[in-house]
Amino acid sequence: MGETFTLTSKTTVAELTKRYPFLIEYLPTLSPEYEKLSNPVLRRTMGAVATMEKVAGMGDLELGYLMSSIAEEIMRRTGDSVIVEGVAPTTEQQEEDRKAAMRAIIEELHGGGDPEELKARFAEVIADISPGELAAVEQSLIDDGLPEEEVKNLCSLHVEVFKEGLDKGDVPSMPGGHPVHTYMMENRAAENIVADLDEALCDLGDPPDEGAFSTRRDTILGQLELLSQLNVHYTRKENQLFPMLEDHGITGPSQVMWATHDDIRAELKGAMDATRQGDAGASVQRISAVSTAVKDMVYKEEHILFPMCLENFSETEWSRVRNGEEEIGYAWVRPAAGWEPQPTAVEAPATGAGPELLDLENGRLSPEQVNLLLKHLPVDITFVGDDDAVAYYSATDERIFPRSPGIIGRQVSKCHPPKSVHIVERIVEAFKSGERDTAGFWIQLEGRFIHIRYFAVRDTEGRYRGTMEVSQDLTDLRALEGEQRLLDWK
Repeated sequence: MGETFTLTSKTTVAELTKRYPFLIEYLPTLSPEYEKLSNPVLRRTMGAVATMEKVAGMGDLELGYLMSSIAEEIMRRTGDSVIVEGVAPTTEQQEEDRKAAMRAIIEELHGGGDPEELKARFAEVIADISPGELAAVEQSLIDDGLPEEEVKNLCSLHVEVFKEGLDKGDVPSMPGGHPVHTYMMENRAAENIVADLDEALCDLGDPPDEGAFSTRRDTILGQLELLSQLNVHYTRKENQLFPMLEDHGITGPSQVMWATHDDIRAELKGAMDATRQGDAGASVQRISAVSTAVKDMVYKEEHILFPMCLENFSETEWSRVRNGEEEIGYAWVRPAAGWEPQPTAVEAPATGAGPELLDLENGRLSPEQVNLLLKHLPVDITFVGDDDAVAYYSATDERIFPRSPGIIGRQVSKCHPPKSVHIVERIVEAFKSGERDTAGFWIQLEGRFIHIRYFAVRDTEGRYRGTMEVSQDLTDLRALEGEQRLLDWK
């Protein structure tokens, strides 16, 4: 006589396939999305956090259907009795009720409600949903017109609630070289730097001792400058992970997280400015805020963002992520050895007398020559087509603003921080209507003078065909004086 097995909505893939290995081959018959579970690494890592609820979402199946199908297969193959418990698929009404409850909590947060009471209410609302499902509800709130800033406040409450119910065992574990592994190595480095800063603040006392602060100011500033490499970590997420999530229809969480990145960047800059100016009180206050924000972001990444990406991205997509990372760089670490991206398909060279030439208005060039010319221009170029999607960027050796292949095909509104999206949209609208043909800005960036210009691209009949962004570092040009008529290569 067989054994009795209880299958619940919280049963994980790892638990299920360890007990019944034949399900590894059976699950793909229910949905091709489950083919990835044949990968033992993913099954051991993602499978440890992939519950039946999450698996149903991955395969776009009703939870009840998935669990009953698995139960029938187990009983057919083994003779075991399977008890199916806790099947409560989310209905549209349940989702609307959750949204209404979350909206009410946000309004009370905004009105100064008691955070502890609201946290308890929020915990009840999200008690039986996964981080991915919660992200979908948050995205729905944004789609309904709720400001991202308000949803960002909800996310902070969400992190506080989840911190009490999750531990280190819930974070994904990927092999060295995998993008998630690299992100998490960077997180460990960031945590070490933040721990050093926390220790320094503790040594200063409360309120901070001015003499001790003066003595340790240069050391603290050095730690803050080291922590500023975090910008590279966030930029990789914005250019690599967020576009791919959007390809899977997940946009809300990316927008909210990007806004939080900008908050951390601004807070870190403020902490560095206060430290340079010798303002002990302001420095300690802002460093403390940075420390909390960085640790919260690490938590959001490892318990929400990375599991969500692992649930949705295929091995091919992870290979695209990995191949695009080098163009942006890494913070503090390099990818470890181990996991290697899948080779991408390369078209066989065309046979014939020579390369195909493009007939241009004033000459003929091969595609390779066009690419080389654009890469060697003393400016960075990004082109957005008339469908508002990024079609091209020039991969110059020292780009001012990082770009990676992940932005190709991405809507331009998703390629900028939430706080500046309205400016970009205003420019594109003015170009499309014919109201304007150019727009320009100049900023100071790490001591360099950067000139950013936008040009409406029109065909010979004046029809709008896209927008070209041109960025140039003018620092050295602005310093030129007099004349230089002779070659001087000294």
